[in-house]
Amino acid sequence: MSPHPPSPARVVLLCGPSGSGKSLVAARSGLPVLRLDDFYKDGDDPTLPLVPGSADIDWDAPGSWDQDAAVAAVAELCAHGRTTVPVYDLSLSARTGTEELSIGRTPLFVAEGVFAAEIVARCRELGLLAEALCLTRGPVKTFRRRFLRDLREGRKSVPFLLRRGWRLMRAERSIVARQTGLGARPCDRDEALSRMAAAAVGRSTGPAATRTVA
Repeated sequence: MSPHPPSPARVVLLCGPSGSGKSLVAARSGLPVLRLDDFYKDGDDPTLPLVPGSADIDWDAPGSWDQDAAVAAVAELCAHGRTTVPVYDLSLSARTGTEELSIGRTPLFVAEGVFAAEIVARCRELGLLAEALCLTRGPVKTFRRRFLRDLREGRKSVPFLLRRGWRLMRAERSIVARQTGLGARPCDRDEALSRMAAAAVGRSTGPAATRTVA
């Protein structure tokens, strides 16, 4: 038996505009990954915000996301190495179940999602934060990648994706400004990977996270 209990894990929060490549960078890091987009509210939640002047739900507004549940999951992973997370279907705008996410004794993991910057301050106050990074690619590249991904995955209708894509392309600089203002460091893919590797120096990252569907 080890004379010293293992130290609590810490989290790298990875944010950036939708389509900036967060999931890809998180996967390439080799660290376990918590998908923060699984904490979206259900489409029939009466508290969901609308796009001003439209009947469209504003899925890019922080009010469409359950911040408290996301922080609780991060804290539980840091403390215990496992937690129960929602399984969210973006095409249905609904949670379809739950699953167990385990990072074992891994001392560092990535929590990635559009709203990751919203919990930087709370994770820092709780002593959970290792790094907070904001991916940037440029509005045109992000628009193209986001639209092709969402179309391929059938996330929403084509008219909705075009309306949303155009709106987000025009708003990208302000989105990045907000996320960096909340404490995330702007960086490209290579710098993000470098900083995540640096955060894990001298610490074994162990195997990738495992999920068990409930």
